[in-house]
Amino acid sequence: MTSVATTHQLAGKGAARAAARRRDRMEGGLRRPGWVTYTLLSLVVLISALPLYYAFLLSTSTAGDIARNPIPSLVPQGHFFENVNRVLTAGIGFWQAMANSVIVSVVTAVAVVFFSTLAGYAFAKLRFRGRNGLLAFVIGTMAVPTQLGVIPLFIVMSKLGWTGKLIAVIVPAMVTAFGVFWMTQYLSEALPYELIEAARVDGCSMIRTFWHVALPAARPAAAMLALFTFVGSWTNFFWPFIVLGSSNPTLPVALQLLQASYFKDMSLIMAGVVLATLPLLALFAVAGRHLVSGIMAGAVKG
Repeated sequence: MTSVATTHQLAGKGAARAAARRRDRMEGGLRRPGWVTYTLLSLVVLISALPLYYAFLLSTSTAGDIARNPIPSLVPQGHFFENVNRVLTAGIGFWQAMANSVIVSVVTAVAVVFFSTLAGYAFAKLRFRGRNGLLAFVIGTMAVPTQLGVIPLFIVMSKLGWTGKLIAVIVPAMVTAFGVFWMTQYLSEALPYELIEAARVDGCSMIRTFWHVALPAARPAAAMLALFTFVGSWTNFFWPFIVLGSSNPTLPVALQLLQASYFKDMSLIMAGVVLATLPLLALFAVAGRHLVSGIMAGAVKG
């Protein structure tokens, strides 16, 4: 086949571009995204970032400016660090609340990944009576609203003496129905039976087979599940507000304490919101590329 460079020399630029397109189609059928795709993606990014940027604009203003003009200028004002200092000295225990959020989010993410992968491996690769029915029951629990279980769960935590302690937030969230379903679906396609049989032939027990074969195979899906679980735990307000209260709060509960009874200083509240969002942005900036590459590496071709 004539190369693109040779075609360019013999027939000109138009024929060279056509030859390049034909070569791309023959090599895999992939096309480079055009300006329409980039325009749509840019619009999606701008729309998604607009609420956060609006919160940042409010955090750079003062309460008086927001009262006079609820829609601020698109240019940030000069009061951001002043409002941040007010949040840190507001008496809500900001750093303690952030430490609590880090502990709860990290422990919950690790526990959900481990137990969901363990259950997903059993549902995907082990054969036992009632497997399909039990999996359907686990998935069916996702249709039950969380609010319905709050009262009995609070009674259990009160009987155990866990109210006001972080363990009351961590233990109920250590495994999720979505995590079990997610890992079951992934392992059923990504983990061949031949690898499990080879490990058993080599003398691995069931637990060692899970640890050395199933867990590495599930790494891309586990990374995504850990990220989603971390974000969900970091932003969770409902259950921590009920079981922890203001005595030992996580970050969303502590930020709620910034609201006074008769007056809401939106510049102060939005400064706290921005501070609480910065760790998540840093996490996505650091882990985003690695997560995408992990998903691509773990993809299974049919």
